[in-house]
Amino acid sequence: MYMIPSLFLAYTLMYLVIPKLVLPGKYVLATISAVVLIFLTAALSAALSMTVIDYIRHRNADKISPLVASESHPAFYIQFGVAMLAGLRGSITVGGVAAAIKLMKCFYEKQEAALLLEKEKVNAELQMLKAQLHPHFLFNTLNNIYSFTQDVSEKASGMIMGLSQLLRYILYDCNKPLVALDKELKMISDYLALETTRYDHGLEIAVQLPGATNYLIAPLMLLPFIENAFKHGASQMTENPWISLNVTVKDNELAMKLINGKPSVTNITPGIGIANVRKRLELLYPDEHELTINDEEEMYIVNLKITLIAAHPDVLKPVYNGASEKI
Repeated sequence: MYMIPSLFLAYTLMYLVIPKLVLPGKYVLATISAVVLIFLTAALSAALSMTVIDYIRHRNADKISPLVASESHPAFYIQFGVAMLAGLRGSITVGGVAAAIKLMKCFYEKQEAALLLEKEKVNAELQMLKAQLHPHFLFNTLNNIYSFTQDVSEKASGMIMGLSQLLRYILYDCNKPLVALDKELKMISDYLALETTRYDHGLEIAVQLPGATNYLIAPLMLLPFIENAFKHGASQMTENPWISLNVTVKDNELAMKLINGKPSVTNITPGIGIANVRKRLELLYPDEHELTINDEEEMYIVNLKITLIAAHPDVLKPVYNGASEKI
């Protein structure tokens, strides 16, 4: 029975007085409230002692203990004063323990928040340097080179434009957990344009990409396979290098089929690119992807299927086309 006023005091201090008055710095009002609550708890405890507890104690006392039944009742004010003193002792003890526990918890949470804030501050500073200093220098340098090459070589200026778009996507959009599928496919188109320019029409390439979509995908999920097609396929073949890329989206499923020629003599050291993509697929699309890589006699075949999620209309933004825009 005495737990009722104790619980009232403990929870009132922990969830009302300390959060609303002590932590905001209202110490005078907090002290007054704590004193009032302690006396109120003691009064409740005394009331319980003089009513319910006393009734239970004397209800069958004549049958159980003649000594209890024969004891005399002191005056009301004496009985109430003794009960109040006992209640004050108990309420001060319970209130002190409850307040100490709550204050320790608040202090720990404040320390954790301060450490987290400091960590986020450091990360924000690093991201600011990464997002402002280096891209600022990089893109303005590319802009200058682009302006000089426009009158000298149209092919070179086109490559610089494509490189600028590719770097802009990697630096800015790839920091997000998900990007618009249209942006990912646009980046792949820019990458293919840069790579095929190196071969000067010596590469046979067939590319089929879907039109506008409203789906999201993890960034740089498809690019490592296409990079491998050039690195371990087209660039290693001395005659007739070829690549076939077909990406389709039906309902919410993306399917990519990538086939590339293979040199007759291969001496390929396994890299970490595909292994990393496999891990990312397992983490980001568990039970929502299928990946098979076949190493045939004359070609490599990659089949990838990913279940995508639809994008909210506010998430989708126009694909960037101005590669020479200055920062």
